[in-house]
Amino acid sequence: MKIIFMGTPEYAKVILQRVIDTKDIEVVALYTQPDKPVGRKKIMTPPEVKTLACGNSIPVYQPSRLRDVEVVAELLQIECDYIVVAAYGQILPRAILEHAPCINLHASILPQYRGASPIQQTLLNGDKQTGVTAMLMEEGLDTGAILKINTIEVSADEMVETLFERLTQVAADLTIDVLENFDSLTPIKQDEEKATHCSKITRAHGEITLDNATEIYNKYRAFTPWPGIFLENGLKLKKIELEESVTHNEMGKILKIQSDSIVVGCKEGSLRIFSVQAQSKNEVDILSYINGKRLTLDAILS
Repeated sequence: MKIIFMGTPEYAKVILQRVIDTKDIEVVALYTQPDKPVGRKKIMTPPEVKTLACGNSIPVYQPSRLRDVEVVAELLQIECDYIVVAAYGQILPRAILEHAPCINLHASILPQYRGASPIQQTLLNGDKQTGVTAMLMEEGLDTGAILKINTIEVSADEMVETLFERLTQVAADLTIDVLENFDSLTPIKQDEEKATHCSKITRAHGEITLDNATEIYNKYRAFTPWPGIFLENGLKLKKIELEESVTHNEMGKILKIQSDSIVVGCKEGSLRIFSVQAQSKNEVDILSYINGKRLTLDAILS
């Protein structure tokens, strides 16, 4: 079979590699986002998925706007059986959706967590299960009929990077499964009453107040390494654990000082903090930080 592949980040690269490695599937084109300037020197850098495609002699297309008439016309000239979409970053116009079945791999159990940050939202909500949904695309955002869902369990201390890696492998397996068994799958309409949405993550999402320890820990899991979690004064909590979730404390009060960490109270629960990073400073262990600030037991972390 012949497919057009659309995707941009590492998630897409891993899926594309699996497709390339699969017998009887030919990738006839890759559509990805344009190269972007990276670093202080603003060096134009291609998406990793583009590098992979070029290394496998796959034609690459990088339109700024997929909806442009000439871009659509060019794509419609490419013969394919399916279009596979994995975090491409652009909306597909109707003409492309009608060119071939468009299969999207979304990293949530749809209709839960439609939108840009489903993996982070899973951790923010403390979910014990997540998965990847293969769906038929339509003009709405993540609203298409479901082809198949593969699920995995989420541990209480799992971080976003490891969950991302695991879901990427699930998505790669599911892609091949759906392509090879497409004719035997029955699309199931999503239940709109159960639909939830998640937005793109910004730096502002990382700011916290020491109110609910469980919620803060879930933010830490979802937002490490970026944007991280930080207090109003900019102090980043770089390495933390959930101490407990039931006590009621003065917010920010240092409850314990131990050999490698301190325990800080929240309005509900408490956190164990191992290291922090002040604005424009390097990361340091928490004991060095509180000693430098002359903070002792019962002081307020600031």
